Amino acid sequence: MLDTQFAPFAEKMQRAGLPEIFICTFAWYYAQLLTGDAGLIAEDGIQPVQTLPDVAQFPEALTGVGQSVLGKTAVIKLNGGLGTSMGLQKAKSLLEVKNGQSFLDIIARQTVQAGVPLVLMNSFSTHEDSMAALVPHPELGQSNLLAFLQHKEPKINQADLTPAVWPPNPELEWCPPGHGDIYPALISSGTLDTLLEQGYEYAFVSNSDNLGGVIDLSILGYFAQNNLPFMMEAADRTEMDRKGGHLARRADGQLLLRESAQTPDADKDSFQDITRHRYFNTNNLWFHLPTLQRVMAERDNLLGLPMIRNSKTVDPRDPASTPVYQLETAMGSAIAVFAGAQAVRVPRSRFAPVKTANELLAVRSDAYSLTADYHIVLANGRTAPPVVLLDRRYYKLISDLESRFPFGAPSLRDCRRLEVNGDFCFGRNVVCQDEVYLINESDGQTIIPDGAILRGEHRYG
Repeated sequence: MLDTQFAPFAEKMQRAGLPEIFICTFAWYYAQLLTGDAGLIAEDGIQPVQTLPDVAQFPEALTGVGQSVLGKTAVIKLNGGLGTSMGLQKAKSLLEVKNGQSFLDIIARQTVQAGVPLVLMNSFSTHEDSMAALVPHPELGQSNLLAFLQHKEPKINQADLTPAVWPPNPELEWCPPGHGDIYPALISSGTLDTLLEQGYEYAFVSNSDNLGGVIDLSILGYFAQNNLPFMMEAADRTEMDRKGGHLARRADGQLLLRESAQTPDADKDSFQDITRHRYFNTNNLWFHLPTLQRVMAERDNLLGLPMIRNSKTVDPRDPASTPVYQLETAMGSAIAVFAGAQAVRVPRSRFAPVKTANELLAVRSDAYSLTADYHIVLANGRTAPPVVLLDRRYYKLISDLESRFPFGAPSLRDCRRLEVNGDFCFGRNVVCQDEVYLINESDGQTIIPDGAILRGEHRYG
């Protein structure tokens, strides 16, 4: 039955030049889809995680341990995102983020400062632009820059579970398989073998849009000293993280990761209860590369990560187009696969992703500063970033954001919260303090004048 129904997918993937490792991986998840498995993890099958080892309390000696194994450590950045939700048609990592530098500029300098090689997992959409953007960084030579491609998979027609077809744009028949693809992609690209041959034993993995994800010697030291196979950095959930994946334990004590798409509707309240499920996955992960190679070989290169079934339309910009399934896996869910895998509690400063214009404005502002070793840190003694909520009607796309902040972000150094409802254009040297609520009830645009100091609620129109 499976062979017959999967044959069109296998043929399509073979024509596209996809490796057998990945075709077999996709077939495994497609078989689950045929049985009606939605990859759900019920609340009554897991237990909350009460405490984790706290990085803030690690002894100083662990920094020395980390320094001693730094020469055996590589940095892998997930660099497959296009930033289409923000109106970009190029790699999000090429977006200017701080002091005229892009994410990729800063990442290149971070890794050079740390003295470790940079490995990029690009997608077919981001590879050429990203590699071209690194040409002005000759310090990243052949010896300390590697790049490999994430796979792509066919979208699945929801009506009959056949390969989706979209003649107006056949590229839209394909989708990325989620960042859990890093494991087969490391194998099929030969990158894992290359790293091991060059003497690397450890890898720190994080998203390219999270500039807080940098090498920390004490965390590396803890990982190495405890001979861990796999480790996740987790942070305290806040109200802003209620919909993000959280850590939990199986009955046998093994840690696991549960995403919103894996939660039954009846358990949504429990999923979003941040007092019950206290920790979320920052997607900063640590791999012991020899163990990863061994486990992949033992499992025929199939880790068997929990499936995430996403319902979409074949053209994401056309809600009337064919309904499809996209089968994804989460990189962090491998914590349930490696016996002895651990998680550690890290400060919020190690998690500063840019998913929307809200976060981009915050990181561009003086609420964050760029250190001499190219670390993005909260400024002015802050322990949490400002909450920025911009009206999506006017600020969702990068072009909209930049036209309304033509002189850069306002000062948010002393601002806890900035909410903007309606259309505003900000002048030079605008300062926001404490909590600021801007409300434009008119149909036109309101100008915030140069040098304005804002505090409290301001209504216009």
